[in-house]
Amino acid sequence: MTLQGLLEALAGEPGLDRARRLAAAGSTDLEIVCPLGARPPALAALAAAPPRGAGRPLLVVTATGRECEDLASALRCYLPAEGVAEFPSWETLPHERLSPRSDTVGRRLAVLRRLTHPSPDDPVSGPIQVLVAPIRAVIQPVVTGLGELTPVGVNTGQTAELDTLVEQLASAAYTRVDMVEHRGEFAVRGGILDVFPPTEDHPLRVEFWGDTVEEIRWFSVADQRSLEIADRGLWAPPCREILLTREVRQRAADLALALPGFADMLEKISQGIAVEGMESLAPLLADGMQPVIDLLPTGTAVILVEPERIRTRTRDLVATSEEFRAAAWATAAGGGQTPLDPAGTDLSAASYWSLARLREHALAAAVPWWSVTGLARDTELPVQGASDALGDTAADADDAARTVVLGLRETRGYRGETEKALTDLRNMVAEGWSVVATTEGSGPAARMVE
Repeated sequence: MTLQGLLEALAGEPGLDRARRLAAAGSTDLEIVCPLGARPPALAALAAAPPRGAGRPLLVVTATGRECEDLASALRCYLPAEGVAEFPSWETLPHERLSPRSDTVGRRLAVLRRLTHPSPDDPVSGPIQVLVAPIRAVIQPVVTGLGELTPVGVNTGQTAELDTLVEQLASAAYTRVDMVEHRGEFAVRGGILDVFPPTEDHPLRVEFWGDTVEEIRWFSVADQRSLEIADRGLWAPPCREILLTREVRQRAADLALALPGFADMLEKISQGIAVEGMESLAPLLADGMQPVIDLLPTGTAVILVEPERIRTRTRDLVATSEEFRAAAWATAAGGGQTPLDPAGTDLSAASYWSLARLREHALAAAVPWWSVTGLARDTELPVQGASDALGDTAADADDAARTVVLGLRETRGYRGETEKALTDLRNMVAEGWSVVATTEGSGPAARMVE
């Protein structure tokens, strides 16, 4: 549903206009107080291009993955859909001997690639206006250089060797099978290459005529029949965040003797065999780890949606990760599998960051740290004209914050009380309100008109 016109209707709202001006000026600490339903247009007003918005790229952080999905869906009503992206979190803990799902990894790597190397010619892989992520994805460091990983890509009419594409897919952690059924798999039959990228809803079939790509179509997993033509061609990001390069395999071989508890895992990695849970060894196998905010384009602001809930969620995640490690060592004492010990094997680089550490790192890198909440510190006495300088204490940070209270409220839930809704609409129109009623389809709109 397209609601971009509402941004123009809201442009005259004093609070939203002030928030937009503060954002455009680069305010370090900004707090926006607005109801739940007004958050998507308020955020869109900060990210949209001038004069409708402030034109600031945003990293919007939510407490949970479900909130991330809902907010991203709502933002696509106010901004171009391609400009809003989601950065999902792993389903596993950083030191757990389980690998995240290939579709999760593919979506993450696709986002990191767009942040590092946006394509101005393709909106789908172009610059990101708003990146929405749950706090779990933001406090977990990622392997350095993930944005530099090149997806396997080819378009109709291009010249490409089938064997070369097969080698590239294998190097990107795709699994070769007889028949593609799951994400992260590929199959070869004569001059036909079937690939299921983790970012797509359907696999793609690449047909060759010699070394020329003759056609690329989607196909159905259920009956393997070809569907419509894929106009954008094949774009397949890697399926793992640790690729078995020559350097990674050599490091695994060197560590096999130093870490006997992980010898089996490291021995397979040194032989080029992907192992379940190998991502937990990322700090030892990769060149380094870094927070996601280090990969954001210049000028991006971080916005926490309901910071109190995010703060509580962060504490729970950090505590859960530590409890898991302690329980794993207790199991190992009884003869179970040896856990990964951040303290003993220098794996702490992959551990969750605290919210205070993340905020300190962001401010040190000159990344604005804003928040959107439903409760102001003091709605009767909002901070006016406060300095942007941040103090050393929490009180100083509160004093330096710029609080903007939007003159908006939640809509009333009528729950089928049509007459009551019509009465309120009549009264609002009589009082000079501009009323916009939206529906998700033409049928409900026609009934509303009646």
